[in-house]
Amino acid sequence: MTARSKPFSADILKLDVATEAERIVHWMRSELRNGLRKRGLVLGLSGGIDSSVCAALATRAVGPERVFCLYMPERDSDPESLRLGQDVASAFGLSGAIEDIGPMLDAMGCYERRDAFIRQVVPDYGEGWTSKIVIDNALTTKAYNISSLVIRRPDRQIEKHRLPPDVYLGIVAATNMKQRTRKQLEYYHADRLNFAVLGTPNRLEYDQGFFVKNGDGAADIKPIAHLYKSQVYQLAEYLGIPCSIRCRTPTTDTYSLPQTQEEFYFALPYREMDLCLYGLNNGIPAAEVATACRLSERQVGLVWRDITAKRKVARYLQLPPLLIEEELE
Repeated sequence: MTARSKPFSADILKLDVATEAERIVHWMRSELRNGLRKRGLVLGLSGGIDSSVCAALATRAVGPERVFCLYMPERDSDPESLRLGQDVASAFGLSGAIEDIGPMLDAMGCYERRDAFIRQVVPDYGEGWTSKIVIDNALTTKAYNISSLVIRRPDRQIEKHRLPPDVYLGIVAATNMKQRTRKQLEYYHADRLNFAVLGTPNRLEYDQGFFVKNGDGAADIKPIAHLYKSQVYQLAEYLGIPCSIRCRTPTTDTYSLPQTQEEFYFALPYREMDLCLYGLNNGIPAAEVATACRLSERQVGLVWRDITAKRKVARYLQLPPLLIEEELE
């Protein structure tokens, strides 16, 4: 029985994790030696699954003494992110440094500019308030992604406000300073060490443009950009990533209120997004994808439309060529 004679399911994304890890490690060594001509790797460790897996792969590729980790908290960061990132470094014997980017962001007016835009919608917004941006995505609205601002007042009262396009763009523009500042520091340390900068996007993020141009989208090498998010989790278990990270809900860790990736960008949780993306990429009938994701065919069509629209944004951001499976062979 062939794979396609079986019902379409998450099994289609199952990896031979040992073989895949070895392929990636071999490719990383080759790129560093023959392409980039660098001695090691720098990466930002966020306490998330993607950067943790990349740290483990980098350790296998060049050894712990040639991997340098950066922890770059700021005013809105979850303190748990720093602790988890350091746990990963400790587990793999990696050195690193904490670079608090809060003062840099203050100097550039990141927080002040963001709050000024928020006050166009919530005039009282200020000290002691917290916020995040969420979307009512195409799946829930049956139309287009609509952005809203969720704020929590100092008395813990939660409010949700529809965002005009100019206010949304202003908040995002100010917030994007965080990713670009972090990348500047990664390249500073990479330059002084003669190392390459390691990027951490998975295939879902890479395909859909879920990154900041010249921020977290910039890197010299992106070892998991061909892997669906579900496959990253498979590798994480094989590589010994702590359960505290593997069991943690993926977050953006960018806004002062906790924010999941689905709230901000994706139409569905990553498991279903992976299957919808795979189905679109490989010509799987919508009915089969719908059954695997427990959606209607119409909902799958809406998700596919959203994926296609975001791919246009990704092309605008001038993505380098995707690291496809053949390049790892």
